[in-house]
Amino acid sequence: MSTPRIISSPFADIAIPDIALVPFVLQHADELSDKQAIVCGVTGRGYTYGELALAVRRVAAGLQAHGIGKGDVVGLVSPNIPEFAVVFYAVTSIGAICSTVNPIATAEEIGAQFADSEAVLLVTIPDLLEKCATASRLASTVRELVVIGEADGATPFSELFAHGDTPTPVTIDPARDVCVLPYSSGTSGIPKGVMLTHRNLVANLCQIQSPVRMVNESDTLLGVLPFFHIYGMVPILGGVLSQGATLVTVPRFDLAQVLDIIQTHRITFAHVVPPIVLALAKHPIVDNYDLSSLHTVFSGAAPLGAELTEACASRLGCRVRQGYGLTETSPVTHIHPLESDVVDGASVGPAIVNTQARLVDPATGDDVATGERGELWLRGPQVMLGYFNKPEATSACMTDDGWFKTGDVAVVNERGWFSIVDRVKELIKYKGLQVAPAELEAVLLSNAAITDAAVIPVPDDEAGEIPKAFVVIRAPITADEVMAFVAERVSPYKKVRQVEFVDAIPKSPSGKILRRLLVDRERAKAVGG
Repeated sequence: MSTPRIISSPFADIAIPDIALVPFVLQHADELSDKQAIVCGVTGRGYTYGELALAVRRVAAGLQAHGIGKGDVVGLVSPNIPEFAVVFYAVTSIGAICSTVNPIATAEEIGAQFADSEAVLLVTIPDLLEKCATASRLASTVRELVVIGEADGATPFSELFAHGDTPTPVTIDPARDVCVLPYSSGTSGIPKGVMLTHRNLVANLCQIQSPVRMVNESDTLLGVLPFFHIYGMVPILGGVLSQGATLVTVPRFDLAQVLDIIQTHRITFAHVVPPIVLALAKHPIVDNYDLSSLHTVFSGAAPLGAELTEACASRLGCRVRQGYGLTETSPVTHIHPLESDVVDGASVGPAIVNTQARLVDPATGDDVATGERGELWLRGPQVMLGYFNKPEATSACMTDDGWFKTGDVAVVNERGWFSIVDRVKELIKYKGLQVAPAELEAVLLSNAAITDAAVIPVPDDEAGEIPKAFVVIRAPITADEVMAFVAERVSPYKKVRQVEFVDAIPKSPSGKILRRLLVDRERAKAVGG
């Protein structure tokens, strides 16, 4: 085995403060007490920095009064509203662990996550209460439901404000105490809880602001990407508040509404994903709005591409940059520098400060040369502790000396800039959201008419990738019926959108589905077509 070829960030390391998440994020609350911290772009309801800090303290005291202590897991099922920030930071301020879930998930999916995470309390909104109540029955550890607002069968959020504003102090070890437990499918399989510490998140918030600050107090940012997702949770929610900027929340994506919010609130910086960049670059409705306040569009969660980068930048007259990261890395590991003479839309840029990378041939374990493809391995203070209660899954993707194996295939050029070109792992990225093939295959196999199935990603201009199912049947069933069957049992973004009937699913001698063969066949068909 060759000597490891470690590719370090071109930027000098910085000191990471030894501090818990909430004091770091709300470090400017006193000096900016009257400044708007977070506001709903639809209703106008929000909090100044002073009001946010007070609400966090009061809800923290309320959670303690309701029996929540250090190490307890609190589930949060909510769209992007200002109260998301209040709950999220109240939970983490008392040493409890916040586990977030997509609000469009099914009751079964929510229940499975909170059973796995051993959540003891769920916070949600009235519209999702019935679904969360069903989920709580599937997760036997859940003992209370709190609703932001009021609804029968749950504790009203206002009750948490009735216990003063001085929560009992809790000692937090930033490097060891888990702060959040988002779920990721990792390199394979079903979703797993990612144990991220206070230090992981504080480190990443520091890393993305160095050597050039991404945002500052004068910025107003768009909060349309979901806060339950690590991108919305850390770079957007935490990144905005820790820098004293203003965040405008958007409960769900609607292009016309988003454009109106950018125009009305004079948004300066928009964190987005490639499907939104595509809309900004090509949708005719964009011409109806004044987006001149935007100085930066920053994309993540999936590769962007040079052509789309240039098209969006040219149309909006602003800079368009992208980055790379994973839930397991809190999430950011690479950023296309904001202030760079080089604009390479096909690249995610160099590793950020305090971050090391390797590119390793998965077959040989040897590090590859510049310009060659290899699996991206990462090491830095933002890398997770591991997967919750999944030591085997943790050891499969983390080495003893701290390297996290991403499952993504990358190349690095002579400048030390990385491009993500493929995936060793087989996750599907639908509009930046993870879809695990194994999960959909299990659903397909529960249909009596289906004897075998495999699911792979296929490219899609709007979504990035969509799930395609290869199905072996024992009884008559149509493609539409197959898709409808899956759609009834999973979140909308996980739906199978193409079906092909086949005689057999390719498998290894051990029975492992050889999805790569199906992917290669699909690519060949696309080239031939």
